[in-house]
Amino acid sequence: MEVFVKIAQLLLSLSILVILHEFGHFMFAKLFKTRVEKFYLFFNPWFSLFKFKKGETEYGIGWLPLGGYIKISGMIDESMDKEQMKKPPQPWEFRSKPSWQRLIIMLGGVMVNFLLAIIIYILILFAWGEEYLPTENVKYGILVDSVGVEMGLMNGDRIISVDNQEIEKFYQIIPDIVLNERKSIQIKRDGRLLEVKIPKEVIPALINGRGRIDVRIPFSPLIVEGFIKESPSKKAGLKTGDEILGLGNMTFEYYDEFKKKLGENKEAEITLQVKRNGENLVIPVTVNNQGMIGIRRNIEEFFEFKKVEYGFFESIPAGIAKGIKTLQNYLKQFKLIFSKDTQAYKSLGGFITIGSLFPGTWDWQAFWNLTAFLSIILAIMNILPIPALDGGHVMFLLYEVISGRKPSDKFLEYAQTTGMIILLSLLLFANGNDIIRYFNR
Repeated sequence: MEVFVKIAQLLLSLSILVILHEFGHFMFAKLFKTRVEKFYLFFNPWFSLFKFKKGETEYGIGWLPLGGYIKISGMIDESMDKEQMKKPPQPWEFRSKPSWQRLIIMLGGVMVNFLLAIIIYILILFAWGEEYLPTENVKYGILVDSVGVEMGLMNGDRIISVDNQEIEKFYQIIPDIVLNERKSIQIKRDGRLLEVKIPKEVIPALINGRGRIDVRIPFSPLIVEGFIKESPSKKAGLKTGDEILGLGNMTFEYYDEFKKKLGENKEAEITLQVKRNGENLVIPVTVNNQGMIGIRRNIEEFFEFKKVEYGFFESIPAGIAKGIKTLQNYLKQFKLIFSKDTQAYKSLGGFITIGSLFPGTWDWQAFWNLTAFLSIILAIMNILPIPALDGGHVMFLLYEVISGRKPSDKFLEYAQTTGMIILLSLLLFANGNDIIRYFNR
């Protein structure tokens, strides 16, 4: 069921973004009296799922959910309609319009996507506000894996600053290290202030999600709030509301110590000390092959989260700032792809990666946050100077505006074909990464 919810959210989000992106082109084309022959959500090779014609434009839904398009008369695009281009230019065609009008038409989709992200962020902040865990409230210190240990961190360290700059939101620490090429972390350990250098070698692991800096939480009270699918502890008889007191004759100060002990007993039977309605019980449980017993617990009770509420007029500048910050951060992420040191190209993903970002249950706040983020991604990807993308058309139009010379139709046809091959290659590479990661799990 979770998979279908993720797919539904992904399709709805992409549909909203594609329709509004193409509407940006459509709106300016109509403004400059340029004929739009087709307006499609998704692509429709060979046949359409649904279509109707109103005025001079055919509207429809295709069967291939890889985006969408509008077909503008007199324009060399993915339709590769060479026959139309052989005919004399008509006043309503794209190629007959001044270069500045053609430039605005091509930028329309990108402008709408960025504006949409800003509007969504404004409404999210107004409706839900913003909640986060302040770094200073991580009172039990951090929890790290082998990558963190390689950096020189230890479980229980308290992060004070990064490059001597305080990071207000705890879960922004890793993005800040990666995106801003930080060199050191200032920590407090056993009452002493220390500085830990950040080696370049750990950056690829941080980018790929293998490096972990998380909050450390106490073991007690460990109240069972729920169970994962095929939970060994549920099969063994644990119930929601049970309190786990220990494992065998062992008690623990921190939850990670308990999890480590479970990991040492994969596929073995252990005994849990459990309190239920004031009665102490001993329940044998077989740990699964991942070193887990399949319980859920609430960790928010251990920390003081900060909630910021916004009135409508307060949400406007805050939403604009959030949109600009998200744009800046994504541009920094994009730059990392071309760095051989970061190996960020290995983290490129396709539809599986994008779909996995959505929660397994329908959450409107998460949905709109991700839709705003994807809208910014769509804007940036479309403005790249690759033929067949909006940015490729913009590149040639800027050349025309500056030089006063228009590239030949034959050149634009070759460029469009080249761009489509590049895009297809990127699509195969990104989705190939998804498949490789899936089988390597």
